Amino acid sequence: MSLWALWYQLTWVGTLGATALTAHTLFNRRLLRSPAADPPQVDERVSVLIPARDEEGTIGSCLADLRGQIRVPDLEILVFDDGSVDGTADVVRTAAESDRRVRLLAGVRPPSGWLGKPHACHRLAAAAGGSVLVFVDADVRLAPQALAATVDLLRSGGTDLVSPYPRQIALSPAERLVQPLQQWSWLTTLPLRIAERSPRTSLSAACGQLIAVEARAYRRAGGHRAVRDKVLEDVELLRAVKRSGGCGGPADGTTLASCRMYRDWPSVRDGWSKSLWAAFGGRVPAAALLAALAVLYVVPVVSALGAPVLGAGPALVGLVGYLAGVTGRCLCVRRTGGRCLPDGLAHPLSIVLLGWLTVLSCSRARNGRLSWKGRTIPVLSGRSVPGARRLLPRRRVFGVGARWVGSGRFPPRREDRERYVPDGSAEPSGALAPGRAPALGRDLEEGADRGPGSGGPGGSGRRGLRGFPVRGPGGRRTAVPDADDPGGPARGGGDPGGGVPHGPGAQTSRIHDHQFGGGPAGGSGDDHLPDR
Repeated sequence: MSLWALWYQLTWVGTLGATALTAHTLFNRRLLRSPAADPPQVDERVSVLIPARDEEGTIGSCLADLRGQIRVPDLEILVFDDGSVDGTADVVRTAAESDRRVRLLAGVRPPSGWLGKPHACHRLAAAAGGSVLVFVDADVRLAPQALAATVDLLRSGGTDLVSPYPRQIALSPAERLVQPLQQWSWLTTLPLRIAERSPRTSLSAACGQLIAVEARAYRRAGGHRAVRDKVLEDVELLRAVKRSGGCGGPADGTTLASCRMYRDWPSVRDGWSKSLWAAFGGRVPAAALLAALAVLYVVPVVSALGAPVLGAGPALVGLVGYLAGVTGRCLCVRRTGGRCLPDGLAHPLSIVLLGWLTVLSCSRARNGRLSWKGRTIPVLSGRSVPGARRLLPRRRVFGVGARWVGSGRFPPRREDRERYVPDGSAEPSGALAPGRAPALGRDLEEGADRGPGSGGPGGSGRRGLRGFPVRGPGGRRTAVPDADDPGGPARGGGDPGGGVPHGPGAQTSRIHDHQFGGGPAGGSGDDHLPDR
């Protein structure tokens, strides 16, 4: 087959694929959930949670919008000052002086293993008392009925999480090229109603600018503790909810909220590059997906422009494919409050720029140069970016009559989770419990609790990974206690010494989580976080 014949075939494939995706976009527009224009009054407590870091210029407007919300009589507004070096805290204090619903939580540096925003959201959720938790970014502007309509979307749809996607304000050329791709990506490729009810975590889309989640479903999923090391904590939170048996997805938030994420090319570049490596899952999946996007949206326009060289046949087919891509882009932005023309005509250029940002993101992740707002973003999983530093190294942990052999994979492979216990029986643990994140290497501390029954001197020698079941005397399965688990031993529930009985007369043991604190006599544990 000649090179020209191959290119002609690629042009046909791209044109047919772009046309099919545009038809899917048209179908999705009808299925996208829209908020009620006149939502009913909310008869439950709503907690609005705002993680804020250096947001002096935007937090005041956001708080003013929240304080002016209608039909939400029982409302609390919590702001976590995540180490701001500007006047963010002062703006919040001023608002709190005139409105008792507003509270400021003083921030501490995120502990090892946590990224900044998940840690801020975790601390906010721990202090919230509402049955519905609404996470809002500080740079989001809200319509007066936004909260009532969002809660109505959550309850009327029968979902555990809903993310009304705010209208994205894009003014500079870089913003106009890249920002509309956020809504375009899931409106074009995601079967919305199937994804909303499907337990498949791959069918997930959410926007951290505005997320409402049922409080019980949030805690059942493990909350932000389950996504503490995730750059895309919004999508990962939805995945955690799905793993725990819940459901949810995006909705139309165009009339409820708006947000201008970035204001110039450097912020667009750094903002997208900090997360694209995580969105695509590594270089190989990213390369495959970008190649597919190039065939769908770049090859046709090249064929259309190359008529003098390629001939009239490929040029005509390419023109049809190009117009299909532009139509799909316009269908998305018209539904989500964006700009159709002339921006939609540059859709192939947007795809090229997305590819360049993805390459930059993977390169920065591999070289440890990811950062945002003055904080370095660690690459926590070697499987996400090949060659990156792994936080679960190859190791062996020896105890008195107990052994665990780690493979260096993150998370551990199923065969690596086999637990050897003193009675000589081996018990494969299977998958992690719903909502549980795999334990990091620092959780495997030898002799963390040096009291009786611990792995230290004089103890029973029972150790394990947090959340992994082990077999006690008599063959009874029991879970290794988790000091982070609300209501668990370290929080005052169960045995006051933090132990779990393993049978009549047996000693108790506990794996203390050095990473997140938690004393043996109860308490949240967050008050003892090391300031690192």
